[in-house]
Formats: sequence, C-alpha cells, structure tokens
Amino acid sequence: MGLVQTIKNFFTRSKYAMTTQSLASITEHPKIAISQDEYTRIQENVRYFAGRYDPVEYKDSNGNRQKREFNHLPIGRTAAKKIASLVFNEQAEIVLDDEVANEFINTTLKNDRFNKNFERYLESCLALGGMAMRPYVDGDRVRVAFVQAPVFLPLQSNTQDISSAAIITKTVKSEGQKNRYYTLIELHEWGADNRYTITNELYKSDNPSAVGARVPLAELYEGLQEVVSLNRLSRPLFTYLKPPGMNNKNINSPLGLSIFDNAKTTIDFINTTYDEFMWEVKMGQRRVAVPTQLLKTEYNQEGEKVFVRREFEAGQNVYEQFDSGDIDKGIGITDLTTPIRSDDYIKAINEGLSLFEMQIGVSAGMFTFDGKSMKTATEVVSENSDTYQMRNSIVTLVEQSLKELIVSILELAASYKLYTGKIPDMDAISINLDDGVFTDRHVELDYWTKVVAAGFAPREMAIEKVLNISKEEAKKISSSIDDEEVRSMTRQRSREDIDLYGE
Repeated sequence: MGLVQTIKNFFTRSKYAMTTQSLASITEHPKIAISQDEYTRIQENVRYFAGRYDPVEYKDSNGNRQKREFNHLPIGRTAAKKIASLVFNEQAEIVLDDEVANEFINTTLKNDRFNKNFERYLESCLALGGMAMRPYVDGDRVRVAFVQAPVFLPLQSNTQDISSAAIITKTVKSEGQKNRYYTLIELHEWGADNRYTITNELYKSDNPSAVGARVPLAELYEGLQEVVSLNRLSRPLFTYLKPPGMNNKNINSPLGLSIFDNAKTTIDFINTTYDEFMWEVKMGQRRVAVPTQLLKTEYNQEGEKVFVRREFEAGQNVYEQFDSGDIDKGIGITDLTTPIRSDDYIKAINEGLSLFEMQIGVSAGMFTFDGKSMKTATEVVSENSDTYQMRNSIVTLVEQSLKELIVSILELAASYKLYTGKIPDMDAISINLDDGVFTDRHVELDYWTKVVAAGFAPREMAIEKVLNISKEEAKKISSSIDDEEVRSMTRQRSREDIDLYGE
C-alpha cells in the first residue's frame, strides 16, 4: 500500500471516528421511517411464507416430555405462487413506441433474464407485502436488482408512493474463529437542489441479530463511494411494487400488506387441523391386546424384571399386553385399534381453505376440491369472478411499476453514457401481460367489432384493446389497413375505369 493511500485511509478512519454510531436494530436508524411493529410484521410474513413453525411439545404415555415436527401445509407459498403465475409469465411483452429505446430495453431485459426472474420475485412481493426493483450498472450494461420486503425500508413518502428509501444488504465474513456480520445501508434520497443521492453506510457486529457499529466502507467494499449523485433522474432510481388494497394494520404506513396478512388465523387453523390429522393417522396404527402369558419377561442377575420380550408377531409394534389370568378363561387376543376420523378432518380442512379463499379475495374452489364441483371454462373467464377482479387489480399495479422501471433504466443508462436516445413518456410504453387464461379472444373481438360498427368507438381504440398495444402502434396498424384497402380496390378496378377516371 502506497504512502498516499495510507494517508487517505487515516483521514477516512478519523472521519468515521467523528461520526460513529451504533444500532441495535435497523429501525433505530434516524432516517428510516418505519415502526418496529411494521418491521416485525414483515418478518412474521417471512415465517409464514417459508413455513417455519416451532416443534410440538407433548408428553408420552410414560410422562416424558417429547418434541416432534409440526406438520403443516404450504398455504402462504401456494397462494402467492398461484396468483403470481396468473399475473405474469415469460410470455409477457414490453413494447416502446421509440424504436431505439425499444431495442435497448428489450435487449437489456433479455440479457438479464428479467421475465423469468420477475415472475419468481412477484411471488415474494405478494407473500411479503411488496418489493422494489432497482437498476444498476454492471460493466457496460444495465441490470435489475430485486429488493425484497425485509430489506426495503422507506425514508420519506407521501400518501401515494415512496420517494426515498433504504436498501439493506447483509454479509457474513469469517475472521479467525469468529463470524463478523456486516450490514450495508444504501440510502436513496432527494437533495434540496433536486439532485438524487445514494449514501452508503457500513456497520459491523459480532451478533447476527444486531446491526452494530459503523465502520469504513473499505473494510468490506473496496472502492465503494460514500455518496453518489445523479442529476438526470426524473423519478427515484427504484420502483416500489406492492399488492393492491389498504394497509389496515398501519393506515399511516406506505408499505403494502401480504395477500394473506388478514388470513393468518385461518392459516393457523388449517395447519393445526392438518397436524392433528397427520398425528392421528400416525397414532392410529393397528393395536392388539395380547395376554401376558403370550409374552416373555426377562430378568437380570439380581432377579429384577428388566423388560418384556414381545414374542407375539416379533418385529411388529401393533399389540399391547394385559394380564388376563388364566389364558384358557381370559378374553384372548383383542383388537384395540380406533378408527381414524379422516372424513371429519378433511371436511374441516376444506372449510378452512374455503374461508381462506374468501379472505384473500379469490373465487371459491381455487384451493379446495371436493371431487364434485368443477368450474366450466365460462366460469373461469367470467369477468365477474373474484379471481379475475383480483388479478386485474394486481396487473394494473404491475404495469405501472414496469413502466417506471423502464424509465429508470433508460435514465440510469443515459447518465453513464450507455444510452443516447430519447427518454419516452410512460404513455409510450405498452405492457402486454397476456391474460389469455381469463380472456376469450373471440368474444373480445366480437364485442369491439360491434362497438366500432355501431359508431361508439373509433377503430384505433378497438385495435388497441384487442391487441393490447399502445395508441401510437394502433394508429400505425389502422393506417396500414387503410393503405391495404386502397391497394385492394385499385386491383379490382377495370382498365377502362382507370383510363376514364385515372388512378
């Protein structure tokens, strides 16, 4: 290390010594505007999403305390995955009216495998109550980082959106026989002169549950600047996406709720019932009462009874012993097996699933199946179905979020001279999420054909709605249709008509 760098490091350490602060929890940071209750709620959502439950403690027949795994159904994960797949898939298309911008965006997203990753992280967004997407420069290209709910915390917000936020990155580093836990806090803020700044703060702790004391960035991130300013941004570098609906847990919080935040008691009921059912099946194995005379008792050298060797059906655990006196006068071998209440448990679980469907806002029968009721195709694509309406609410937010992300990608690329074209307005961006699962294309085409024929809407609007494209693209297609109709009419005219009236 050179003398100049040593001097720089000395002054860097001195600066940190003057600004040292220690945090027990991330919510203690003076700039982070989130309550501990909100942060705890998000952590609880993670537990439900992952299916992490405490083991069950019980006493066995001998009075000894035992532990066993809690049997559960992945309700939270299943619901989030199912709804995410209905909203977005790899067939989704993004089209910009500007050809240069369209080529840049589609190349960038394709190289980053964005469509595949977005569907996966959308599942996390629905389960945990939100996520952020932040473009960043990696060499000579722009990539997209997905920031999940537990590590995205608001700094400043209004009633509609989050304008400043903190993004948390945790790292574990081994130093000798001990682990050091680092927390990088990336603060995205707007300055007084409307400049966008990113401030990086690094903290270190010996305890994984504590943030720790602030340390120099060079201790873990060599070359990372404390403050980075960007002056060509019209909006925050990140875009925040959350499920639709009001946060009724904290009406003043800008953060969203998980799709199952208001259904956790129902999830607990379903899992408790399922656990009891599985345990009853395990405990309901066949048991037979066997006279003691059919079993052999072992004794030690002192003459003390040690254990009973079960020689009746050796290798099986399906019998219990009892003393019947004279074997010839006793009751003999008796079946003690109790019937398993499978019908009652299955009915209770299905009732719980029906309640869960109502609470998260999907159509009845999405998670339950009784072997009798099957939805027809007409019911599935019905625009009155709860699932369809819920999907539409999420799609609207997803489309807006993707448009914001596209603008941020282009503005960031322009700041680093990776893109030199125009920054399009959001109206010039078209998102096609392919709702073919719900929409009957023939019915939709017939509807808009009748609307145009009745004079209630222009043809451009029908093209835009049916093909799900932007207004500009619809105008181009309409113009092409007009040109083709003119050429067709010209081909159908006779030579005499052309000579008389001209072309």
